[in-house]
Amino acid sequence: MSQKKQILLNAFNMNSVGHINHGLWTHPRDRSHEYKTLSYWTDLAKTLERGLFDGLFLADIVGVYDIYQSSVDLTLKEAIQLPVNDPTLIVSGMASVTSNLGFGITVNTSVEHPYIFARRISTLDHLTDGRIGWNIVTGYLDSASRALGHDGMNDHDHRYDRADDYLDVLYKLWEGSWDDDAVIADKATRVYSDPSRVRKIFHDGPYYKSEGYHLAEPSRQRTPLLFQAGSSGRGKKFAARHAECIFINATDPASAARTVKALRDEAVAAGRRPGDVKIFIGITVVTGASQSEAEATLTDYIDHASPEAGLAHFSAGTGLDFSRFELDEQVSYDGGNAIQSVMHLAKLKGWTKRQLLKELAIGGRYPLIVGDGAQVAEELIRWIEESGADGFNLTRTVVPESYEAFIEHVIPELQSRGAYKKAYAQGTLRNKLLGDGDRLPAGHYGYQFR
Repeated sequence: MSQKKQILLNAFNMNSVGHINHGLWTHPRDRSHEYKTLSYWTDLAKTLERGLFDGLFLADIVGVYDIYQSSVDLTLKEAIQLPVNDPTLIVSGMASVTSNLGFGITVNTSVEHPYIFARRISTLDHLTDGRIGWNIVTGYLDSASRALGHDGMNDHDHRYDRADDYLDVLYKLWEGSWDDDAVIADKATRVYSDPSRVRKIFHDGPYYKSEGYHLAEPSRQRTPLLFQAGSSGRGKKFAARHAECIFINATDPASAARTVKALRDEAVAAGRRPGDVKIFIGITVVTGASQSEAEATLTDYIDHASPEAGLAHFSAGTGLDFSRFELDEQVSYDGGNAIQSVMHLAKLKGWTKRQLLKELAIGGRYPLIVGDGAQVAEELIRWIEESGADGFNLTRTVVPESYEAFIEHVIPELQSRGAYKKAYAQGTLRNKLLGDGDRLPAGHYGYQFR
């Protein structure tokens, strides 16, 4: 019997009350309102490491969801990713209580100069001993652009052009400013860093200029493990150049397989190997000791969910105010400057407002799997085998019990089928996931800046 692929697994979360499955903050067992406390995050990190999760993937937005009803009223009432705190600041605390769990943090390239951001990531790579990843996003909310003093968002492809230039500055700083042996730390000779082994970077690009030394000494990974979630045409080209892990949406294994093939083909066209990118599918799971228990849990969750809040979130993702549509009115999903993968999915499905309200109760934009541990494990394995993807970003429902239930019921079933690890690999987050060392590999675009 052929050996099954080892499934990679991130917990998908956000430093906020609401994330993907909206309204569940009202459930009596949900602790997401404790997101402001460090113990909430350190408890979660210890739970995920006990379950051998590869990482905690933290989404983020800058801006607010103000498309639905042309207002933030429902966004505020239902905590639809508002309030939202900085994802980078909770990582050190979680790293201090774990040894292997990785951390993928979302930071928008449009909100600060790369010179400052480079130091923050290097600091986190030091403090986590090489367990930090960066989810590269270019933003899509006009509210964020206005809050930052601009008239509105740049068009979709232009945002990626700008991000390419942003990454060039970062690679020069992370990979090229300090030699590996620049730090001597010799107390007797009073030399901490050898000046001959540290150099300025010079960058004069179409969007960014920088002349200076990287402020941080080399960290274990130098460049963090690079995540990205764009699946538009321009997003795929960006991913082929930069991404090492790619997060996709898919409604079924067949559609996932098409996206996976397109992404790997782009990577090969960019001079990389197909396996140089690991692809994660967004998924929601409700599980229990039996199928009937899982179904009862789902019913319980739906009783507390807010489909309208899900619709408000979906409005932000498409740029369409769904409050203006009748329940069964045909919706045109053409055009727009928001998330193209969301627009494509909605157009493909031809969703009306009524259908969306049903879809968005639990699961959000991601497939929902309900069943006991064995049923869920078999379905996850089927998705991986039929799609060619590498793993999943597991969305939260009721926190922390949804992760605890997955660890109790699903992880052992995956392990018994040879589809999930029984111990962590050694090394940095990059080496754990890609198995090719701690630093950017030679085939990666950023390697040339070393």
